[in-house]
Amino acid sequence: MSTISTAGTAAPLPPVAPEVLARAVEDLSARLRKKLDAAVAGCADSARALPDGSVTVRFGEDAVVTLRPGATGVVTEAGQAVCGCLLAPRCLHRAAVLGAAPLADPADAPVPEPESVTPPVGPRASSDPDGGAGTASVAPSGGAQPLTAAARAAGAALWTASAEALAAGVTAGGAVVQAELLRAAHSARAAGLPAAEAAALRVVRGLRAARDRDASQGLTDLTAAFAGLLRVAALLASGAGGPGVTDGGRRAYGAGGSLRVQGLCREPVLSATGYGGVVTHLLGADGAPYSVSDVRPGGLARARGAGAASVALGGGVLDHAGLARGGLRVVGATVSADGRLGAGRGVRATPVPGLTWNQEPLAALFARPAAEAVAAHQAGGAPESGTALLGCDVRVAGAAGEYLLVRELSAAGAVRPDAPLLRLRPAHPHPELAHTANLRRLAGHPGLAVRVLGRPDLDRAATLRPLAVGPVPGAEHTLRLPPEWLDRADLGYDRLQGSHFPEGGSPGALPGSCDPGPDPLADSPLWRVRRLLEAGVAGGRRAVAGSGRGPGPLPAYGPLRRAGFATAADLAGALVLEADRRPRNAFGRLGDPSADGYARAWLACATHLAAAQRSLVAASWS
Repeated sequence: MSTISTAGTAAPLPPVAPEVLARAVEDLSARLRKKLDAAVAGCADSARALPDGSVTVRFGEDAVVTLRPGATGVVTEAGQAVCGCLLAPRCLHRAAVLGAAPLADPADAPVPEPESVTPPVGPRASSDPDGGAGTASVAPSGGAQPLTAAARAAGAALWTASAEALAAGVTAGGAVVQAELLRAAHSARAAGLPAAEAAALRVVRGLRAARDRDASQGLTDLTAAFAGLLRVAALLASGAGGPGVTDGGRRAYGAGGSLRVQGLCREPVLSATGYGGVVTHLLGADGAPYSVSDVRPGGLARARGAGAASVALGGGVLDHAGLARGGLRVVGATVSADGRLGAGRGVRATPVPGLTWNQEPLAALFARPAAEAVAAHQAGGAPESGTALLGCDVRVAGAAGEYLLVRELSAAGAVRPDAPLLRLRPAHPHPELAHTANLRRLAGHPGLAVRVLGRPDLDRAATLRPLAVGPVPGAEHTLRLPPEWLDRADLGYDRLQGSHFPEGGSPGALPGSCDPGPDPLADSPLWRVRRLLEAGVAGGRRAVAGSGRGPGPLPAYGPLRRAGFATAADLAGALVLEADRRPRNAFGRLGDPSADGYARAWLACATHLAAAQRSLVAASWS
């Protein structure tokens, strides 16, 4: 079935609600489902926009599919997608066009700023929103609620769909497999499980991008998306909940009383879905982290401009640049579980003078060795705890590829003899943001002492993503920043110039300091497990089974055993054996294997690999 052009101007297909696409595929006959992937190809290139705002795609002479998105620009109802053929609405044309359209994000109302708030209950927690907010200061109200029967049923459906998608892999994970995931995602949404729905949508988008050979979608990201989805589905199906599983779709705010917060730095936010803005990180008088966020649609332009935008908080007159180097006294504060300060009606904010990084309570962030801080982050309990901000004093060693190499300084200002070589990596790689250019300029001054505030990257060995830098107190060869910068430069917004560096040249690099040495994560034989998991995502169950044919799967993981990763070797071998398992019926004929056991073996392997990698990363900081 081919598409041809029709009247109108070329235009992209409008986004489609996941449940609309899932229902369209469900209504197809088995014969038409087999033709769906081929029919999807070319639909997007054949779309034409009409003056009334609708978008059409013509198939031959007698079939025209018309999409009429609503006021939001999204096709949210089945009646907004019509076809003129005799089989409509259960036709291949309509399902193919819907399958070629981008998936719409779940309907998400703006975060409400409550008129009345709930008192905080429970200990402080931490989180890592996509925008990079700091850790929480107020825990979610109330305890964990037991799962409803609808939530458990949605979890079971999600597990079944995700297990089948994993067994299929990218090669066989076409529109029909994706539609089953979307149907399960809609069930999760109906059961009040937005986190589970979001996990399923991430996998579907990843499968689409991988099948379209989109360079921005790597197997590593899709593998992580599958692991996250299977984890959430397994917990729901078993009746368990917990953070990241049964979280609500809206950010709840609790009463924070009166607060005095000091600015730390500001961080540009730029997402792959077109959002941009800024997050300003703050610290309370008791050392609790807070943040003020301003992220909206607008992409790069908004990410760059939001750094100087006004702060919408309690009638304050500061912009984000001023808040990052100033402070606020907040009365009637509302605080979310992830530390966000809300702008409710009763909130009043008054600017107060800012503090330098060497004044309390800010100085406490730089008081302990980085290894201790990373260990404390990992021991925080929540998966996101490693994303809290970390401060340390370092001496520049030089550059190596995309990294700026540094060595941590002791409290006396000298390089610790046992200090590992730390890698500073841009917090955001976009060339229009200032992160990369600033790190390159710092790399040109070996021997420079720098105070760094950033976020540890727990997926890489001894890696820190710096957000801001400043001079080291008492150091002779250190940064010379303008007084109005209050001794810190936001690497995403401020640009370091020659006048910001000490005169008289560089004292030179330390002996051997530009050799990063062995990478305990990259050099470990765990890559064999990672490759096996990614092979399963790319080629499905057959690819994993094929990797073990020959003398046997267990000997292939001998290097893992010799390196001390015996459990990883056992789990990898069990995964290969399960992938190659084929049941026989009463007549001895081979039957179709169940995806359930394979998915459980794959998830066990992925979970153990993640834990082993976290241990290696923690050790790399010591």
